[in-house]
Order: sequence, then C-alpha cells, then structure tokens
Amino acid sequence: MPDLLLELFSEEIPARMQRRAADNLKSLVTNALVDAGLTYEGARAFVTPRRLALHVAGLPAASRATREERKGPRVGAPEKALEGFLRGAGLASIDEAEIASDPKKGDFYVAVIEKPGRTTPEIVAEAMPGIIRNFPWPKSMRWGTGSLRWVRPLHSIVATFGPETEEPEVIPFEVDGIASSNVTRGHRFLAPDAFEVRRLEDYAEKLEKAKVVLDADRRKDIIAHDARNRAMALGLELVEDEGLLEEVAGLVEWPVVLTGSFDETFLKLPDEVIRLTIRANQKCFVLKDPATGALSNRFVAVSNIEAADGGATIIAGNEKVIRARLSDAWFFWETDLKASLESRLPKLDTVVFHEKLGTQGARIARLEALAREIAPLVGADVEKAARAARLAKADLPTQMVYEFPELQGQIGRTYAELQGEDASVATAIEDHYKPQGPSDAVPTDPVAIAVALADKLDLLTGFWAIDEKPTGSKDPYALRRAALGVIRIVLENGLRFGLTALVRIAEARISREISTDHALEQAVDTAMATQGLDLGADVDERIADEIHRKNKPDSARTEGLALDLLAFFGDRLKVHLKDEGARHDLIDAVFALDGQDDLLMVVKRVEALGAFLGTEDGANLLAGTKRAANILRAEEKKDGTAIEGRPHADHLVEQAEIDLAAAIDTARAALRDALKDEDFSAAMTALAGLRAPVDRFFDDIHVNADDPELRLNRLRLLAEIREATLEVADFSKIAG
Repeated sequence: MPDLLLELFSEEIPARMQRRAADNLKSLVTNALVDAGLTYEGARAFVTPRRLALHVAGLPAASRATREERKGPRVGAPEKALEGFLRGAGLASIDEAEIASDPKKGDFYVAVIEKPGRTTPEIVAEAMPGIIRNFPWPKSMRWGTGSLRWVRPLHSIVATFGPETEEPEVIPFEVDGIASSNVTRGHRFLAPDAFEVRRLEDYAEKLEKAKVVLDADRRKDIIAHDARNRAMALGLELVEDEGLLEEVAGLVEWPVVLTGSFDETFLKLPDEVIRLTIRANQKCFVLKDPATGALSNRFVAVSNIEAADGGATIIAGNEKVIRARLSDAWFFWETDLKASLESRLPKLDTVVFHEKLGTQGARIARLEALAREIAPLVGADVEKAARAARLAKADLPTQMVYEFPELQGQIGRTYAELQGEDASVATAIEDHYKPQGPSDAVPTDPVAIAVALADKLDLLTGFWAIDEKPTGSKDPYALRRAALGVIRIVLENGLRFGLTALVRIAEARISREISTDHALEQAVDTAMATQGLDLGADVDERIADEIHRKNKPDSARTEGLALDLLAFFGDRLKVHLKDEGARHDLIDAVFALDGQDDLLMVVKRVEALGAFLGTEDGANLLAGTKRAANILRAEEKKDGTAIEGRPHADHLVEQAEIDLAAAIDTARAALRDALKDEDFSAAMTALAGLRAPVDRFFDDIHVNADDPELRLNRLRLLAEIREATLEVADFSKIAG
C-alpha cells in the first residue's frame, strides 16, 4: 500500500521543543487522515534541529464513498425545526429531503447524505495548510512579509505519496508562498545542497549521506557510545546525564564527540558546581575517576561538524569558556565561604515567600517550631532538628545558589559541613527538599525526616489556609508533589503519627501570622511615628501575642481545614498506591472511618482489606453487607428514622437469626482485640466468621415480618452487621 512522507524544513528548532513537536505532527496528521475516512498501518515521526518529518505507512489510495441517512422532523413540523434539520444535513431546501413513513409516528423527513470518496493526496493537500498554520508551538515567530507563524523561519515542505513499486507523486499545496515538493537539504555546513527524495528509506539514506542522522534516539546512542569510549580511552568514566544527552541530541544533526580539559585547581570546587557550570554553559559532559568516583579535569563536548583540524579549535573555544565560567564559580565559592549560614538568616527577613504567607524568615521560624514537634515522633534529636530547620533555607541568599538555583540544599549542606555543623544537621539541609519526584529517594536520617515533613506540612497548610489549593491541572506551588512527599516519607520509613494534630499545629502558627502581621505592622508604625520609639523584637512579639489572643482563629474553620487537607492526602495516597495494585475504593472505605490520619496504619488496613475481599468469604460478606445496608436504607427512608438499638434476645425466633446474633457478638469482641493490637489480618479473620451466618440469615429469614416487633428486631440485627463491618471499613464505599 502507498506511504506518505512529510518534512517541514526550517531554521533550528529549540531542543526542548523537538520531541513534543514530533508527537504533535504525528497526532495532527493521523487524526486528520482518520477523520477523512482513511486507515493506516503505522506512523512514525522524526525530528532533527532543522526538520520535522513524518512517515505514514499503509495508506489506501483513496477514502471510500459514504452514504448516510439522517432522520429529521415529522412532516408539518415548525419552520424552525425544519431550518435546523436542513442546516445540520447541509441541504438547500426541504425538497432535497426524502419522506419516510412510520406506522406509529407518521411521515418524517430523511436526508440522504452521500459523500464520494476522495484520493489520499487530495485529503492531505486539504489538511496540511491548516495543520501548519495552527501548529501548537509553545513559542512561534513571523518573518519577512508573510503571515505564517512557525517556531523558526520555515524554508521548505516535502510531501510525497505512492507505493514502493511506483514513483511517488508530490502532493501539491502551498502555505504562505512555500510550495510543497520532493526537495530537501542536508547538513547546514557539511552538505548544504538541495536533493530530491522519494520515500522514507530513500529519504533517510540520502540524509545520512548528507551528514544528517534523522532518528533522534540514534543520535543519542551515537553520542553516549562515543562519549563512553572516549572516557574509557582516558582511563575515566562518563558521568551519565540523561537530560543533557536528550538536549545535546537536539542540538546536532551529525554528532561528533570530542574531549577537552580544564585546570586541575578547579577540582577543589564541589563536584556538582563543576558539573553544573560545564553543563549549563557549554552543554558538555564531565568525566570521573572510576576508582574513586571523584571528578577529573576532563570533559566531553559534542560538535555538529567534522572539523578539518580534528576539532582542536572547537575544543580550545570550549576550554576558554569553561575556564572563565569556573573562575566565576570559584569567586562565588570563596565569597560565600566568608560568611556563615547563620549570618545570612537576616537577609531572609526581606525575601517574600508569598504575599499572604510572609517572608522566608517568618517561614523559617514556623519550620523550626514544627520540626520541634515532629522530632520526637520520628526519633530525631529535638535540638538538632530545630537547628537544621533554622538553617534549611540559609543557602538561598548565597551567590552560588543565585547563579545555580539547582544547588539549593546541596550547597547548603556543603557549607554547613565546612562550618562544623553536626552531620545530621548538614544532611537535613540538603535532604529536606526530598523527594522531588517519584524517582527521587526519600530522606532516611531522623533529623532530615523531621525537617522534610515540617517543610512540606507548612507548605500545604499555608496554602490551604489562604485557599490557594490545586485546581484541575494547575498546581503552581507543587502541593500535590509535597503531599506525595509526605506520604512516601511516612510509608518508606515506617513512621507512626497522626497527621491531623500536626496540621492543626502548623495551621495555628500560620493563622497567627496572617491575623497579626498587618495589625502588628500598623501598631509598630504608629508607635514609632508618634513616639519615636525603637520597640525591639521582644515587644513586637508581645504585641503579636496580644493581637492573636483577641483575634483567635475560628476553631470550626481550623477543623474544616484539617479535614479537607486530610482528604487531599487520601487522594494523593490513591495515586501513590495505584501502581502497587491497591484499589482506590478501599482507601475511600478506610478513610471514611473517624480518626484515620495515621497513613502507615491506613495502608496496612487497606492491604488487609484487599486481601480479605479477594477471598470467597470476603466477597460473599461484602455482598451480604451491601444487601443489609440496602434494606436498612430503604426502611430508614420510609420511616424517616434510623434503625438503632441492640436486638432483643427474646425476639430472636429462628435458628438462623439466633446464630447470626451470636456470631456478631463473637466477631465484634475479636475485632476489638485485633484492632487494639493493630493486627488487621486477625480483624479480617474475625469478619470472615460472619460470612456463613449472614448467608444463612438471608436464605432462611424473612426480614419484613408481619409482626412489627419481630421486623424491628431483624432490622436491628442487620444494623449490627453494618456496625460490625464499620469497625474495619465503610463497606458501602467498596465497589462490588
């Protein structure tokens, strides 16, 4: 079957946009083909710095003719109904419609819409101009006198179509004066001349001869392979960097790997500073000693040309720039070391964290207080946790972090170690940001855990307090990531504590600041203006305490915030456990119980519940519980009163209800003991004992007996089933 080949040739496309652009071209074109009634066997997009390309295999030569009968209004319907029908069917007048009859509904209009098949080139020629003009680039530009917007000036378009056995035809269309053809160009410098192409194999082969590697993944493989070989030849090892590899593969069409060096003196800088300097400024890879893991003074550069001098001039240029940038980093390093982290804290009092949540300095005070509360819960030294929280953000005003924001935390740890801070404190300064993604490790040092939890809980509680919650796909403050971070830290470290109490503590401090900051500022300004006084920090604090005492936050609002945030944690827990096969409805069922804010116990309960429901006893008990709940719901709705109270033994007549009552008493006693010991497997075993009595009850007993007392007693027995299962989870929220 025929194949389609498209290429959009332009000036250099930014590397960060290339993959998405290739995917967009593929989806836009294939969707247009399918919408036009065409099928295809496969499609593959390609991208280089100067071209987007698409190959669609197995297309038919034309779309099939179609015939559609569209039913319309009845004969004699109002004029407006007829107008809508004509408009939707594309008919000029009602005379073009046919009349059909229905024995029950009478005569009605039918529009017969026949669409002839169209050739694939016609369909492509019609679709491509719109696709190109409306292409979803993150940023685009216009050039010359044309109206077309593209990421960079578009020079030519290749569009060919045909089977392997024939010469493909050029699909003719034009966009802003650029006519489609079968002509493209190779490498800008090594093979700039134009040449004709036919189909994918011919296209890729000719591009390769013209010094262009079409496949981005193959360019990545070439770079990685050659870089590793170069490193090995020097007795070194490449420091792998997938992000940089992806970026560099988007900067070159013909990758040529070279190696260079820099002054060994710069190796006194932290490894990450060297790596970031070389990566950010020159897009080069660093090498390390495989024996020690320490960085070497060699680097790998990737050129886009085969230079006549073997790349000597290119490497010399890279070495010159790297030397200058490392000299800058050295200056930042030496300047930063002249001041301690502690001495930098006053600067954070002038750095706004958020206009409604105060400065970074105020946030540090909150973190310090919250870390003191959390430390005993996670086995951390309280004073060390407080010290780590105090210094956690102290590296933000450093020149090194200003130049390389990625170093925050990491450079703080380095400075803390050099300044003699405790090892746990230094570790916490770096690790309190973790985990920053699903693949990032969680902190394991107790002090780091305390500060990391304090940081994330303060962030979440703060933005909840000012009603800046995530909405839809928007999460500008990464609150979902913070919640997942708390969940992972708790679960992976096996931590036991209630989230609600910590949220209330964090919310209390934030509410205090929100309610007092403006009033305090006005009071202090007035005192200083009228009396010329310097009140001092202790007076500020006393004024704040008094303002807060008179303006205590609404306890109902605080409780509502805690419950809402706990529900948010529940949603994030569902996301986290989804990959592990946990059912989201089981999480809902457990969170529906009161006091479920110990995440570790929630997960253990969910796991045990899932295992139980996977058994025959569990599945049947769930069905029986739901049946009982449905009967109770109907009766309670009918009478308008809840079914409450214990069933009376005197009214237990049939053996099945006597056995069920006894089984419920036995199960509830066993449940209480198991839950007290937090033995959820034993709790599920206790529930399993209800399965057979519940089944027999529904088989043998007529619940809605004629005797009102007997009927009420049996309904109370059903309520006992509901209450027994509620010891473990809310079974009404479980699917099935």
